Amino acid sequence: MRLAELSERSGVSTATIKYYLREGLLAPGRQLNATTAEYDEEHLRRLRLVRAMIQVGRVPVATVREVLGHVDDDSLGRTIRLGASLWALPQVPEPDEEDEHVQAAHQTVAALLDRLGWENAKQLTTVSPAYRSLVVAVAAFRRIGYGFGAELLAPYAELMHRTAVLDLDNMEMYPSDAERVEFAILGAILNEPVLQALHRLAQEEESARRYGFE
Repeated sequence: MRLAELSERSGVSTATIKYYLREGLLAPGRQLNATTAEYDEEHLRRLRLVRAMIQVGRVPVATVREVLGHVDDDSLGRTIRLGASLWALPQVPEPDEEDEHVQAAHQTVAALLDRLGWENAKQLTTVSPAYRSLVVAVAAFRRIGYGFGAELLAPYAELMHRTAVLDLDNMEMYPSDAERVEFAILGAILNEPVLQALHRLAQEEESARRYGFE
């Protein structure tokens, strides 16, 4: 397809597509002559991914470029490729390691990982953004007076593991490693708000069943 058709099918303006091309977010099309290039379905899929990351996920262009660099690096194994792509997404600020609540949260999360037997997560505690995010959240609970220990966190973690199994089962339906990682990135950007919304709806439903509307 030509640029105009790519724009029409994606809903992205030609000016924006040209900007993405200049920024390296989209691979160049096949050059037909000095002024015309041809694009294919892979360009369309990648363009939709880029648009979702920037518009929905509010991911900065430089970060999108970094993430896509990992997506396209077929020298990496699947787990490293996926992890590097997700870790490049915007993360929570670093926890203040001098804070007593952060220190206690580290102990809580370590106990949780032991309880679950999540050996990989235990090995990645110094580098994993997800681990840091959990520490920050647990520390915030502690700071305002709510203890959220490993025994309370464990059932939530087990539910999330079931969710992760579903995620990877769905991801594996796609034929190429690049498509699988792209799907995982979209899941991180789009599926997490879906899970949050379902969680809140479930809370509303359970509250109504237990307490009615009085």
